[in-house]
Amino acid sequence: MTVILTARDEKKGLEAVEKLKRENGFSDQAVLFHLLDVSNPDSIASLAAFVKTRFGKLDILVNNAGVGGANVNVDVLKAQIAEAGAPTDISKIMSDTYEIVEEAIRTNYYGVKRMCEAMIPLLEASDSPRIVNIASTMGMLQNVSNEWAKGVLGDAENLTQEKIDEVMNEYLKDYREGSLQDKGWPTVMSGYILSKAGVIALTRVLAKQNKSIIINCVCPGFVNTEINFNTGILTVEEGAASPVKLALVPNGHPSGLFFDRANVSNF
Repeated sequence: MTVILTARDEKKGLEAVEKLKRENGFSDQAVLFHLLDVSNPDSIASLAAFVKTRFGKLDILVNNAGVGGANVNVDVLKAQIAEAGAPTDISKIMSDTYEIVEEAIRTNYYGVKRMCEAMIPLLEASDSPRIVNIASTMGMLQNVSNEWAKGVLGDAENLTQEKIDEVMNEYLKDYREGSLQDKGWPTVMSGYILSKAGVIALTRVLAKQNKSIIINCVCPGFVNTEINFNTGILTVEEGAASPVKLALVPNGHPSGLFFDRANVSNF
């Protein structure tokens, strides 16, 4: 395989590639770097053009980019984990603004949507095309407390990309107007919850629309990375195991599913 590793920070991306080569003995052809900001359509188009010119196709797309969608009091977070082994009162840890939640929707949901739109034509040229979208158990319908949104996202038969977009737009409008609580939306980490619910719903729609591509989404677990200030309980290798497994499933594997690590989960 040739893996194209992407990052919006060129310096960090190149450092990651060199570390992989140094520690694992990968050749220059095994892992390449390309700049990518999934919130920027021009950046996505540049990556797609590179893949088309260099390889003529794409076999596997893993949509892993994401932001937390909240300001975090790291000291309180670490204190709660030290005392109880896990965060115990998220309301004391998290805060957000409209700009922060809008960035979460733009990056976590629309970034995945635009990446799929750009890459599906290249995936169609592959004999074994796969898409793995990184989601979260926080995006499960039980956490989408707005009953209208829950009904739209849970109606698999009639779900469309346009309806998912409508949910995102309504959420952002209500946030902007200060009516999250009145309208029954989640009020803590709401941007992250809604964006990941959108990723799960989008996975179901794309799987139905693209029968030749195996498309699934997965929560990798609470992984020890910078997005949670290195408070996760799983190593990076443990977190990567389930997405890698889904990327390498054989032809004929079910599509449109949500996995909680290795296990199929309810939406």
